[in-house]
This record gives sequence, structure tokens and C-alpha cells, in this order.
Amino acid sequence: MTAETGVLVAGGGLVGLTTALLLRHHGADVTVVEKRAATSPQPKARRFHVRTMEIFRELGLAGLVRDAARDLAGHEHMAVGRTLAEAEQLPLWSPPAADGVAAGPAEVSPELPCLLAQDTLEPLLRAAAEAAGARVRFGTELTGFTQDGAGAVAGLTGFGQDGGRLRARYLVAADGAHSPVREALGITRSGRGFTGGPMVNVYFRADLAGVVRGREFNLCQIEHPDAPGGLASVDGRFRWVYMSPGPAAGPDWPARLRTALGVPAPDLEILSVLAWRGEMRVADHYRAGLVFLAGDAAHVMPPFAASGANTGIADAHNLAWKLAAVLGGDAAGRLLDSYQAERRPAGWFAADQSARRTGDLRSMGAGGDGLAHPYVLAAGGFQYPAGALAGDPGADPEPVTEFRPAGRIGTRVPHRWLDDGHRRSTIDLAGPDWAVLPGQPGWGFLPAGQTLLLRPDHIVAWRGADPADAREVQAALLQGLPEPA
Repeated sequence: MTAETGVLVAGGGLVGLTTALLLRHHGADVTVVEKRAATSPQPKARRFHVRTMEIFRELGLAGLVRDAARDLAGHEHMAVGRTLAEAEQLPLWSPPAADGVAAGPAEVSPELPCLLAQDTLEPLLRAAAEAAGARVRFGTELTGFTQDGAGAVAGLTGFGQDGGRLRARYLVAADGAHSPVREALGITRSGRGFTGGPMVNVYFRADLAGVVRGREFNLCQIEHPDAPGGLASVDGRFRWVYMSPGPAAGPDWPARLRTALGVPAPDLEILSVLAWRGEMRVADHYRAGLVFLAGDAAHVMPPFAASGANTGIADAHNLAWKLAAVLGGDAAGRLLDSYQAERRPAGWFAADQSARRTGDLRSMGAGGDGLAHPYVLAAGGFQYPAGALAGDPGADPEPVTEFRPAGRIGTRVPHRWLDDGHRRSTIDLAGPDWAVLPGQPGWGFLPAGQTLLLRPDHIVAWRGADPADAREVQAALLQGLPEPA
């Protein structure tokens, strides 16, 4: 016997679970398989940009996520010092707007960024996906797959009651940086490769509330010559990650940690020591037949711009509505070609920007040398060069060294509040459906007499004068066709 599903998602991490949530949001049938028995035991990703929070907002999960992140509320600062005990907060960086007035996050998005450890977020996403009707099977490994014209047939361990086989119309590989699906497809990767030497993450537990009180931080740069590195706050009190250059084996980690902390920390407990190395590699193809790559399977990047998980979640947001539209008969299969056209350039941009940044917190926010404005990275300000778009995005290019969104084709719609109570944003107009947005006085980016067509992923697909044309353009884009003459 072979069971059937609309979409099979290989990988039950942040990207795989978000893909399942978005597919269910659009009414598509989905099954997630994950070889691990449970969600991640490691904090890993911790900072979620405003763009990710907008996606969670669309799913109705932003409040739940923010509530889970309350322990790190107020920890936005960076800090630097010889030791943790001697560290001082750096001032919050607030970039000037084009008119010289400081632009804060509230003017950029209806959602603030969020600090939340991956091992806390993943169980929330798993529960939400199951509640939404996704079949989520942990302890189930994808062992192989074949493709034919009607779909992909996957072999699975831990799927015995269904004969160990599952047929899916489409397969999404969200199975990590060493993706077995990508390797089975023979998809190569390009990029800068390794961007630095070996690094170690030491995950430890110690009650440091008294040490950091009044100097709370997200990241703290430790400059002690015998213990240089960085300290990341996982929950603001008990859980921490120390990032150090060098090999994992050899150092007396408790002694080195106490040197970096500058306090005895008698209750210090090492939870894990993981070796890693920063690298920038992007898959040369995001699609092979009926299989799509997302998240780390498609791109890996250094952590300095906090873009890895955020870029993967944006992959899911782009792909899910397209798969659902094709599965539901509302779009032609040609629409799926736009995933590669849009997300590979976006993945390359995020990975390259991350690789060109530094771990020196004193230089955070510094521009120059083609570095993107931080809000461009945080708010998904990259402009798709081609894809499910009507018109030529290159005719009105989006700047990346400054943050100046203007509702250009191929970009996320700029945020403007639609009510005096600041409860509904232009971001809220689209998803799960398309939306037509007429210009309003005072918006700046969209004058009266102009209209935007917004895709379900909040991307401007078309810009024109007659709102009646928007739906005709929408119909053509769903069929993978150029805009109507």
C-alpha cells in the first residue's frame, strides 16, 4: 500500500514546520517527516527579523511567539568588554531615514523583531502545525524517493502502517545543510565556501542574572586575551552560548568560561560543545522536477547577519502559496518556476551579505563597500529580479545600501497603518489571498491614482493606474504567463 499526500516536507525544523503551517494556511494537504525523535535540543537560531514576525502574524502566531520570548524582552542591546563582568552596553543603533529623521522598527513593520531560542520556538510551531491539520511524523526518516509525472514516491522508516511508502504531488526538502535530498538529486552549490577558521559553541547553564542586571544584552563581545569570543543570551538568566575560535577538543571549557565571565559562577554546567565553521554556499538549483529545496538545504551562511533561519522561513512563505494554488487547480504548474527565479537570487544576496559581515560588534551597522542597510535584511527588502511579476523590476531598482521602500515591483509592500489604533497594516491586506491596494494621500510610496497588486506573500506583483486591470494581471500570473497586452 502507498499512502498519499499533497506535499511531503522532509525535515521538521523551523523551515519545515513553517512550510507545513503555510501550506495548511492556504488549504493544502501536507505531511512532515523528521528523522529526529523530537524537536531541536539546541538553541541555534535566536533572532527573528521583522519579516519573519510578519509571516507569523499572518498565521496568527505572532502573539504566541512573542509571549514565549518574554524572558528576552529588553535584551536588544549589544555589549562589549574584557569580561562579562566588565562589559558595557553599546547604544542601540537607529539608522537615519532619507529626511534625516531616525526611523525605528515601528515605522518599518507592524511587528518588532523577536529574540527566541530555536529549541523553544520549534515545539510551538509543531503544535500549531498539528492543530492546523498537518500530519507531523517525528521519528520518521526519508530513505529515498523516485519521481514520475504524477508526483514523488518516498520510502520512509517509521511509516510501517502505510507500507513505508508515501506518494506526494510535491516534495519540499527542508532537511538541513547536508540535505540528503539535495545530494540524491546531484544539485551542486556555489559560493565563497568557508569564511573563517574553526569555531566552537559551548552551550552552558549558570545563573548570571546578578551579573547582567542593568546591562542586559543579546550578544556580548568578550575581549579577554585568554578567552576571546562572544556570549549569546538564550533566556537572559540561566542559558547561554559561548562562541570561541579554535578546536572543540583541548581547552578546559569550565575554566575558560569563568575567565570570560569574570566571576566564579559556581553553578556552571556545560550542556554541549559543538564545533562549526562559517561558510557561504547556495544551491545552484532550487528545483529538480517535483522537488524543491528550502532553508539550509538551499543555502548556508555565516551567522553575523542572523539571516539563516529568517531566509529559510521566507523561502517557505514564497513557495507555499504557489504549491497550494497549483494543487487547488487555481494556477498552472508553470507558476512554480518562479520559486527558483525569485528565491535563489534572494538566498544568494542574504548569504553573500552575511559572509561579508564581521563578528566585531563595535562595527555593527557600519555601511560601506556595498553592505546592505540592516533594515533591508530585516524587512525582506531584496527585490526579485524576475518571477511571478508583471513588468520589469529592473526598470525601477530597489536600493540596498539604504532602506527606502517605495512599493516597487518585486518587493515587499511598505508598511503603513490603515487605522488610527495601529491594529491593521498594509502588510495584513494580502495572505492567504491576493489584494488590490489603491494609493492614499500621505503614504508617499503610492500616490492617489496608482494601484498595487499584492501577492499572497505580500510582494508587489504589479503597479498600474486602473484597479480593474489588477485582477486580469493576477489571472495571467497564476497561469505563468506574461501580463496581458
